[in-house]
Amino acid sequence: MKKIIATSLFFSVLLVHAQIGTRIPSAKIGGGESNWTFGGYAGLGLASGSGGGTSIYITPRIGYKITDNFEMGVSGNFTWSNSKYISSTMVGVGPFANVYFGRSFYLTGMFQEYFINQKDKYYNEKYNTDEAVLYLGGGYMQRISDRVYMQVGAMYNVLYKEDKSVFSGGLIPNIGIVYGL
Repeated sequence: MKKIIATSLFFSVLLVHAQIGTRIPSAKIGGGESNWTFGGYAGLGLASGSGGGTSIYITPRIGYKITDNFEMGVSGNFTWSNSKYISSTMVGVGPFANVYFGRSFYLTGMFQEYFINQKDKYYNEKYNTDEAVLYLGGGYMQRISDRVYMQVGAMYNVLYKEDKSVFSGGLIPNIGIVYGL
């Protein structure tokens, strides 16, 4: 049953994925702009078949650009999934870091500690657990306008263990828009 939810979450990443980030306007200090960034991901997944289901997630983040090509911050995650057999709520939080190469490529690392609440509707059982993930990845950035970039990439959970994870796989493709880099 865990696989149904995890598969729904995976398809939610594939179906709808947005990343938004922008610099927070602030007073100029020494002639420069603020280095604070904020944004996140959001998605909706729909599964068909006998189990069906819906997944909704939102991942807000706040970061600080240490240099023009290196950013660190904290991100959170809220995911809700519901199908004929399982309902699940996940909350995660952790740090992230991004390195940019000539505004064409990027590397990313993100640690999340997930707190998971699942209900098996078929057997009427509830489960509470937690799982740590460490996503490492990267991808390509395409400039769309002066401060807008499209990112296409992938991340892999290097802590993933097939027989112990609530997730169906370790690989997460991502496509998004970034504002304000």
